Amino acid sequence: MRIDVELARRKMSVGEFAERVGLTPANVAVLKNGRAKAVRFSTLEAMCRVLECQPGDLLEFVDEKEPADTRAVPGHT
Repeated sequence: MRIDVELARRKMSVGEFAERVGLTPANVAVLKNGRAKAVRFSTLEAMCRVLECQPGDLLEFVDEKEPADTRAVPGHT
């Protein structure tokens, strides 16, 4: 999840975001830290509405089988 990037771009606090989406700050932290096993479409929709973004702005696929130090960094070769 790239919630932290979108929050920073909008200068929005986790607390404000959580309140506007209808989540607890603890649940936002779970999402931000990549510990969530699932996200309801209704929650994803609310997050996109609050942040005025698309789901692809918040979600990023990371291949867990690939070692972290060999993953490509966007914008770098």
